[in-house]
Amino acid sequence: MAWYNSPGPENDVVISSRIRFARNLAGYPFTSRLTPQKARDVIVEASAALTGGDKKYKVIDFTQLTPAEARSYVENHSVSPEFIESRLPRALVENEEEGVAVMLCEEDHIRLQVLRPGLALREAYEKACELDDRLSAAADIAWDENLGYLTHCPTNLGTGMRASVMMFLPAMTLNKQIGALASSLSKLGLTMRGLYGEGSEADGFMYQISNQVTLGITEENTIKKLSDVVLQIIARERQLRASMMSDAPDRITDTVMRSVGALRYAHMMSSDEFLKHFAYVRLGISLGIVKDISYEKLGSLLVEVMPATLTLKAGHELGPTERDLARAKYIRETI
Repeated sequence: MAWYNSPGPENDVVISSRIRFARNLAGYPFTSRLTPQKARDVIVEASAALTGGDKKYKVIDFTQLTPAEARSYVENHSVSPEFIESRLPRALVENEEEGVAVMLCEEDHIRLQVLRPGLALREAYEKACELDDRLSAAADIAWDENLGYLTHCPTNLGTGMRASVMMFLPAMTLNKQIGALASSLSKLGLTMRGLYGEGSEADGFMYQISNQVTLGITEENTIKKLSDVVLQIIARERQLRASMMSDAPDRITDTVMRSVGALRYAHMMSSDEFLKHFAYVRLGISLGIVKDISYEKLGSLLVEVMPATLTLKAGHELGPTERDLARAKYIRETI
C-alpha cells in the first residue's frame, strides 16, 4: 500500500496521513554523540527488535546506497533529507505493504513512521502502536516518569509522537487564505510545512499539517485535535472550490484542461512545471472536469517522475535535459 497511489478517505483534499514515534535506546548516547561503532550497535539491536523475524520487514543499509537510490527514498517520503546526509551508519526498516518506514540513527535512534493514504490517522496510529509495542518488548527504551520518552530534541519529549496529514489546498492558496490558516493553526499547537516537511516549499498546493506539542498531552488527544481541525479545513477547501467553479467555470476549466494537455503532450517537462500541472489536474478531478484520470494514477506520478526515481528507472545518471525528456515521456505513457 503506497500513500501516493492508493485510494483513501477524503482523498480529494487529504493525500496522506502519517504517525511518527521518536524513540531512543537506553544505555546509548543520542545520535549527535554516537560513534560509528555504537551507531552500528543501535542498528543491530533496534532492527532485531522491530522485525522480530518477520520476513515482511527488510533492513536497508543506507551506507551502501548510491546517492540516487538514497534520494529516491526522500521522494517517496520514507526518509528525511537529513537522514540521507548523515555521516553515521544508518538504516531503514521497511514494510512497504503496510506503509511502515523506520529510520535508524536519524535525529533519534529510532524514527518509527506509518503512512496511510487519505485521512487515516487512526489506522496509522494503531499500526504504529503495534510496532512500538514490539519494540518496547524487545528493547530497553529511554523513558522518564516525568518527561515521558526521552528524545534528542526537547520538542519531542513526552509522547514523542508527531501526527501529520498532507493536504491539497489549491482553493485556499489561490484565495490567499493560507497565511491566516497557518496563524490559526499555530494558536492551536499545530504547524504547517511544505511538501517535504520542515524548511520545504508547498509545491503543488500541498502542505503538511502536524502537532507541535508532545509534552503534557496524550496521543489520543493529539489525534482527535488534529482530526477535528483537518475536517474543518476540508469543509472550507471544498466550499471555496465550489465558489470558484460557480464564479468562473470557464476560466477554471480552461486552466485545468491546459494542464491536462501539457501532461499529455509535452515533449519536455521540469519537476517544477510538473507539480504546477499536477495541482491543476488534481483540482480538475475533484471538480468533475477531468473524468478519465484517477487520483491514484495521477498520484503515482508524484513519486515516479521525481529526479532520483527517474534516474533509477533509467539505470544511469541523467543530465537535466535527459531528465526532462524522460519525465515527459513517462507522464505521456501513464496518462
